[in-house]
Amino acid sequence: MTRLLVSILLTATVLTGRLPVLAAADRDPSHDFPGADGLEVTLWAESPSLYNPTSIDVDARGRVWVAEAVNYRTFRQPDPNQPEAVDFRRPEGDRIVILEDTNGDGVCDSSKVFVQDPDLHAPLGVAVIGNRVLVSCSPHLIIYTDEDGDDRPDRKEILLTGFGGYDHDHGLHSLVGGPDGRWYFNVGNAGPHVVTDRGGWTLRSGSIYNGGTPHNTNNTPGLTSDDGRIHVGGLALRVDPDGTGLTVLAHNFRNSYEVAVDSFGDLWQSDNDDEVQACRTSWVMEGGNMGFFSADGTRSWRADRRPGQSIQTAHWHQEDPGVLPAGDIYGAGGPTGVAVYEGQLLPARFRGMILNADAGRNTVFGHIAHPDGAGFRLERTLFLSSRHESTEDYVWNQVSMDDRSTWFRPSDVAVGTDGAVYVADWYDPVVGGHAMREGSGYGRILRVAPRGSRPRSPQLDFSTTSGRIEALKNPAINVRHFAFQQLREEGGSALPELSKLHQSADAIHRARALWLLSLLEGEGRRITLEALNDSNTAIRVTAARALRASGVTALDWIPLLEEPVPPALWPEIAVQLRDVPLENRGQPPGETPAAVRTRNEEGVSRAEVLLAMAGQYDGQDRFFLEAFGIGCDGSEAALYPRLLAALGDPDPLKWPAPFADLVWRLHPAAAIPDLLKRARAEELSPEARGQAMDTLAFIPHREAADAMGALATTGPEDIQSHAQWWTQFRSGNDWRDYKVAARPEHPRPTTGNEVERDRMASLQAQLLASGSSAGERSAAAEALAKSREGGLRLVQLASQDRLSKEVMETIAEHIFRNPDLGVRALASHHFERPSRTGEAFPPIDDLVEMEGHPGRGRRVYFGATAACAQCHRFGEAGREVGPDLTAIRTKYDKAALLDAIMNPSAAIAFDYEGWIFTLKNGETLSGFVIADGDTVVIRDITGEQRSMAREEISSRDKLEYSLMPDNLTLGMTPQELVDLAAYLLRGP
Repeated sequence: MTRLLVSILLTATVLTGRLPVLAAADRDPSHDFPGADGLEVTLWAESPSLYNPTSIDVDARGRVWVAEAVNYRTFRQPDPNQPEAVDFRRPEGDRIVILEDTNGDGVCDSSKVFVQDPDLHAPLGVAVIGNRVLVSCSPHLIIYTDEDGDDRPDRKEILLTGFGGYDHDHGLHSLVGGPDGRWYFNVGNAGPHVVTDRGGWTLRSGSIYNGGTPHNTNNTPGLTSDDGRIHVGGLALRVDPDGTGLTVLAHNFRNSYEVAVDSFGDLWQSDNDDEVQACRTSWVMEGGNMGFFSADGTRSWRADRRPGQSIQTAHWHQEDPGVLPAGDIYGAGGPTGVAVYEGQLLPARFRGMILNADAGRNTVFGHIAHPDGAGFRLERTLFLSSRHESTEDYVWNQVSMDDRSTWFRPSDVAVGTDGAVYVADWYDPVVGGHAMREGSGYGRILRVAPRGSRPRSPQLDFSTTSGRIEALKNPAINVRHFAFQQLREEGGSALPELSKLHQSADAIHRARALWLLSLLEGEGRRITLEALNDSNTAIRVTAARALRASGVTALDWIPLLEEPVPPALWPEIAVQLRDVPLENRGQPPGETPAAVRTRNEEGVSRAEVLLAMAGQYDGQDRFFLEAFGIGCDGSEAALYPRLLAALGDPDPLKWPAPFADLVWRLHPAAAIPDLLKRARAEELSPEARGQAMDTLAFIPHREAADAMGALATTGPEDIQSHAQWWTQFRSGNDWRDYKVAARPEHPRPTTGNEVERDRMASLQAQLLASGSSAGERSAAAEALAKSREGGLRLVQLASQDRLSKEVMETIAEHIFRNPDLGVRALASHHFERPSRTGEAFPPIDDLVEMEGHPGRGRRVYFGATAACAQCHRFGEAGREVGPDLTAIRTKYDKAALLDAIMNPSAAIAFDYEGWIFTLKNGETLSGFVIADGDTVVIRDITGEQRSMAREEISSRDKLEYSLMPDNLTLGMTPQELVDLAAYLLRGP
């Protein structure tokens, strides 16, 4: 194997080496990694040492463990876009592989299989903690134990099971050992997740997301877990090593691939968007809702998008109370593994950096976290990239078979025992969309370190206290976690060494010591209590978290805090208070100085602490506001009168702006009359009045609905449209049981009266009756094909194979003249119709060579032939039914765009999966489901929305194809298709 050495200086250097699975002509000799100054990348390992790496971890010997996913998306392999590809699936199951550099020359020279197991089907996570290897592979979290040290498992147990996402990258992700001795991990939104821990506590989580694989079809929103809460979508979770104590830390992600935990106990992760340039990297506040779906998981962000909201704001529900700030929204991408760099091999500026891989962007970002009030502001930097140009316009199905710089697909990032950074590279021309184009499963591991650095993994000794302390200081997260476990078992004998470590000038090492000191009653607990008032705010927060982990709650130690309490400490206080009865009071712990105990003999109550917290809100810090809401969870109604008396005003028009924010966050029913007055008060600013209406909209009570209805019907006039929108929107969800007297913003579309439905039913019966003559069947088919209702019935019958060949031919003669575009689009998947000229379409490769004319393409786009503008926005024109095509030129090359137009069903994005509904009154509807609770809301291909109560539905069928018609249905000639592509690729 030739060593690959490339600089990640901003100046280009030459990549050497070979990719043994690729033909010589396909090798790229000039592939470099622009990025951080002073570092270099070496090729540490490549196939055949490993294949298709999804996750990596580093053990105490500095070896790299790899989870392989050769069996990824087996229902799509071999790739239909690559018929010549080899089917390299493994019926024996996927593998966990151990890679090692035995001679210290910087290149892996040993590869061994730790386990190959039929239960491993595209595993997404591996963690090595001592002699236990934890593998995340939906539906299981599996532990393999190597009892005798021969690098083979002697025991296998399934620690937890019931996670959704089998053969789906929205399933169970990698686990890491936290600084508190517990295990942290996350799971994507391919639910439902119904998981019972070893203590009998059951998690139940779901949403409306169904798709991605044939196995993900029964996800369900609105499920309630044993904590009484509804947890939605993707989740960040924590569990004790014995499988008890399963806890939801935060919820409502889309698909965060990995959660990283730093030494202070902060959680970091990135999250995938929904094809709309809204990927993000976030600090995760415990107890938080991250805002992808509606709060109960029944509605998509598209269903909840308000007039005037930007896509990014709507995508993460950023203007809804109870939703955390999104973090750094960095655009389109495919975020994967995350790690926090706490080593000392790289220059000091990298210490504490959040390294988050993005396979779509061919990049590992390096986010710098700046404390900002109760949260963090994230500064985005580039740690590692294979691209010289901007990658901000990436989309998942952009493919380049020629530019190998786009094949760098970092799937995970980990820190080695010597402080080097290892990056797993899936290596493929495409990422996401459940497909692979590189036909051999090739993968590699890159090592990032200072220029000229030689690998020097330390020899760690876990047999002595001092050796364990050194291991606790190691930058490899699961290595130091194992050291934590051993030091905890050692107990008080480790106190002198831990006290010395806590006196270090290194805040990261001090924090690691605190987690153990908090467990040692007496001197260790005293040191931890003193740290609550440390000069370093991060240490104060760590002490609070460590005390909670050791069983000492916030009410017990709050009297010890020196004023003012830093904003960063309030989120930890809040999450500790949310499940405590409002009048409960704490008892100062035994290690508290006597003077403090005397001063606070009665302790403080949860209510008093929350009122004090509210008094510190400055009206600007959204993290603080959300932390306050988390602390008030379940007690909003009881707290509101006290809050009003302490911080508000009897006259609602005199409320201070910060108090109005607090009411917005809590939205208690008792505030409805005051909110109505504020909404009507023309002397208030438009923003204050709008906030009052938005607050009303999140109160699920009849009085709130009536108040909004009054605003919608009687005004004042300048707010009526705002109130009308909320009235119309809420009538399909939180207020569906209330009769709100308001003029809807859009009249409910009608699809025919009962007489017409009866006529359609009669014609359908005539079409299917065995006694009908050929002429009668033909007449019935023609009549049905001419109306929207009848056309949908025919499509449904065709999908069920209930029509004869002769009847199908008769229908085809008429249905493509149906007045409804949606019917024509659906019909294209079942009934044959030649192009307008009868001209056969050439292969895509030939179409690529044809020259297109943008001017003619514009006429195709807006004309009656293709009718693209009826469904797609392009610049300022068109409708937002299907995906926005404004930036399509930055996402597709010509070949990919032509393929997407000609084969729209090849990869259907979430939210664009079609359904056909039959109602109990006989009506047939089709469209995209955008809400799926007690009220189901669909958007049809014309952009109109239709709400229906769940009990109205007789049957629903998911379509296996796109609602977008293919090019033959559009009636384009090959030249018109090429012209259309030229227009889209030029831009508006």
